Amino acid sequence: MKTIISGIQQMGIGVSNVEEAWNWYIKYFGMDILIFDDHNTAEFMLPHTAGKPREKHAVLAINMQGGGGFEIWQHLGKTPEKAKFELNLGDLGIYVAKMKCADVKKTYQFFKSNNLNLLGEVTKAPSGKEHFFVKDPYDNIFEFVEESNCFKKEKSLNGGVFGCIVGVSDINNARKVYSDILGYDEVVYEKSGKFDDLSSLPGGKNEFKRVLLKHAQARKGGFSRLLGPSEIELVQVLDRSPQYIYKDRIWGDLGFIHLCFDIYGMATLREECKEKGFAFTVDSSNNFEMGDAAGHFSYIADPDGTLMEFVETHKVPILKKIGWYLNMKNRNHEKSLPDWMLRTLSFNRKKAV
Repeated sequence: MKTIISGIQQMGIGVSNVEEAWNWYIKYFGMDILIFDDHNTAEFMLPHTAGKPREKHAVLAINMQGGGGFEIWQHLGKTPEKAKFELNLGDLGIYVAKMKCADVKKTYQFFKSNNLNLLGEVTKAPSGKEHFFVKDPYDNIFEFVEESNCFKKEKSLNGGVFGCIVGVSDINNARKVYSDILGYDEVVYEKSGKFDDLSSLPGGKNEFKRVLLKHAQARKGGFSRLLGPSEIELVQVLDRSPQYIYKDRIWGDLGFIHLCFDIYGMATLREECKEKGFAFTVDSSNNFEMGDAAGHFSYIADPDGTLMEFVETHKVPILKKIGWYLNMKNRNHEKSLPDWMLRTLSFNRKKAV
């Protein structure tokens, strides 16, 4: 059985206060649909948490326009640590979260009118698409990218996670994970030099090699219609030595902690990753629960140590009050769930306070 990757499920974001951060993401990014709210212990993550189980509070929230969600994650047993150095473009790890929006200029003006921390102006990427960068109050950088794909029209000007910019030490080596395992097999552009559209970012005036990847075939699987298409941009800095973003820190500390993919066929994926030299570093087996959701999760690390998570979803809460849960086990795993069923996730909408 071939593994099915349905799309980017979520971007993990380490914060110091879940409720405060989520409220901000609801207000400005429209991440207002609650999937789970969980207080628990991260018992399986020992290889990435200095060998200790870690108490945490985590919320998974999505935007009904489609795209991946945010897993907003807070250490409870320790003070979450920020990097001990200024992060610059090309440092190793997830540096920017990409967000999709249909009208880039309108979204930019909305953020500007609300005094958000915009990094530069609207520019065009080498792909020809408009984009801009904004920094949240917690020093995380988001790129808003022109993308028309929309699952459900909403008031929010943007949709959810569309991908990320990842700093790597060697693009060709990194593609063993991003292309060969994750399926980003089509090169949109591959360029080297200095780039005006990156110059507003910290370290963005350096010289880079950058490759934008997308998946040539549409994703399949239960949540593929909701999660939609996505892209990964690999950036290699050429005129300085990059640092690992999570150097001397652990998973769950402040920043982008992982990129997570919704999948089916975990056993097959386990063997594939092992054969390709990227064995699972974490494997929850078949009995993991996260709040009201349940499934099986695992992790691999790219050649520079950046974490990718895989989740095989077994149960999703639709309307918790009446005990309505979506069972993902007994269905055609290549086929997307009906739109009407996916739209019922809107019943779990939360308002900003």
